[in-house]
Amino acid sequence: MAAGIVAALACAAAAQTFEEMPVLFDARERLVRPDVSGLLRLRFLTTTDFPPFNFIDQTGRLSGFHVDLARALCAELVVEMKCQIQALPFDQLRSALDEGQGEVVMAGVAVSPELRENFLFTRPYMLLPARFVRHREVTLSSPDASALFNRPVGVIGGTAHETMLKAYFPNVTPVILPDRAALLDAVRTKAVDAAFADGLQLSFWASGPASEGCCELLDGPYLSQDYLGEGMMLMMRSGDTVLKQALNSALAAVSRDGRLQEIYLKYFPVSLY
Repeated sequence: MAAGIVAALACAAAAQTFEEMPVLFDARERLVRPDVSGLLRLRFLTTTDFPPFNFIDQTGRLSGFHVDLARALCAELVVEMKCQIQALPFDQLRSALDEGQGEVVMAGVAVSPELRENFLFTRPYMLLPARFVRHREVTLSSPDASALFNRPVGVIGGTAHETMLKAYFPNVTPVILPDRAALLDAVRTKAVDAAFADGLQLSFWASGPASEGCCELLDGPYLSQDYLGEGMMLMMRSGDTVLKQALNSALAAVSRDGRLQEIYLKYFPVSLY
C-alpha cells in the first residue's frame, strides 16, 4: 500500500487537475496566539508508514505532508530552532506523548471520547472524505451518484463506509465485500459498477500503477463527522492548553495564507476533493 501511494505521487502529478482542499478556519475569526518563545523544544511525533502523510523518501529522509506542515507551523510560531520531528511506531505514539518524549502527535490519530478525556486536540486541519470509484468502461447515464441508483456498488462490510453508503444512498444496491483487495478487484473486473470507500486510498489507487488506468473517481467528495470522524488534528497532553492555542492560531494562519494548500498540492496530485 505505501509503495503504491508513493509511486502514484510521481506518475499522477503531471496529468491531474489540482483542486483546493476545504478551508476549515473562518477568515473573520481571530484566534488568540499566546507567547511560546519560552518553549524549550517543540517535538512532533509521527510515523514512517502513512504515505503521503509520513514516509521515508528515496534518500532515506522522513518526508510527507505532516513533516512539511510541522515545519510550517514551527516557522509561523518562530520556533524553528526548537522544532524537531521524530518517527515512532504508531502504537507507541500515545505512550511516548504521555512520557514526555514529545509535545505533539501528528499522525492521523482517530479522535475518540476516551482520548479526549486524556488529551487535548487542536481544531481539524484536514478532512478525509469518502468517494466513489468506477471502471471507465462502465456506462453511466450521468457523471454523478444518481447514475448508480439500482446498480451494484461495492463496499467493505462492517465499516463506516458501509453504514454511510446505506444512509446516504439508499437507492443503490450494496455489494458487501470482505476487504480492500476484494473491493478493488470487483471494480477492476466490473463485477460491480462502482465502489464506495476512503477517498485517500481510492484516489491514489485509481491514478497509480496498480489500477492500470482502469478506473476513475466519480462524484463527491462526501464528508460526514458522524460516519468519518472529526478530521485530522494535532494531539497534546491534557495540560498543554497554551500550546493548543498557539497551534490553532498557527494552523489558521497557514490555512488562510495558502501555505497549507501548497503543501497539500505537493503530496496530493490527485485531489481528495
